[in-house]
Amino acid sequence: MDQQPTTTTIYSSPVWDDKKIRQAFIRKVFLVLTIQLSVTFAFVTVFTFVKDVKVFVRKNIWTYYVSYAVFFISLIMLSCCGEFRRRHPWNLIALSILTLCLSYMVGMIASFYNTDAVIMAVGITTIVCFTVVLFSMQTKYDFTSCWGLLSVCLMVLLIFAILCIFIQNRLLQIIYASLGALLFTCFLAVDTQMILGNKQLAISPEEYIFAALNLYTDIINIFLYILALSGNSKD
Repeated sequence: MDQQPTTTTIYSSPVWDDKKIRQAFIRKVFLVLTIQLSVTFAFVTVFTFVKDVKVFVRKNIWTYYVSYAVFFISLIMLSCCGEFRRRHPWNLIALSILTLCLSYMVGMIASFYNTDAVIMAVGITTIVCFTVVLFSMQTKYDFTSCWGLLSVCLMVLLIFAILCIFIQNRLLQIIYASLGALLFTCFLAVDTQMILGNKQLAISPEEYIFAALNLYTDIINIFLYILALSGNSKD
């Protein structure tokens, strides 16, 4: 998907240094994230194991493009419109629409892979993300200082993606998927520390929607890149 919100809200007011406020913010972010991931992997499960659904989505590719258009509009609104994503309940409505669209897209992509590949990708993604989040919380190293470098790497990855479209080579695709998984694993570490608020960069506790969106897109991208690595044959 190669989607990574690029607007970062840095807090500077002393009120945000209150540990209780930060802890409440973290709980809210991970609650929203858990709901998002539950919805997404419910879609993946249905699209992978229910044969009729799998056949339908494979035959109706146009639904993917419709979902992508709605997803992209929602992503732009939530990433670029600070006032909008802080306005309840419209921010939750937009995030719900984005989650449903991206869940449909991910489920549709998963339907083109065999069942074993999808299960393996889910398992690896779970282990990788849990490990990265836990490590980011414990380490003293400041990953947020690498945010600019990672943004440049994302642009390079997008150029690489365009190259892969014109050059259909399995080895090239494996390299691309490996680099993509690695890059978004690094983004996940950065975004986790930005939520904790104890490093160079931090996200304001007002921005729980934006924070959840960052983590969600990181994890979905990791899953999709790992899925591309785990296999490409159809059932």
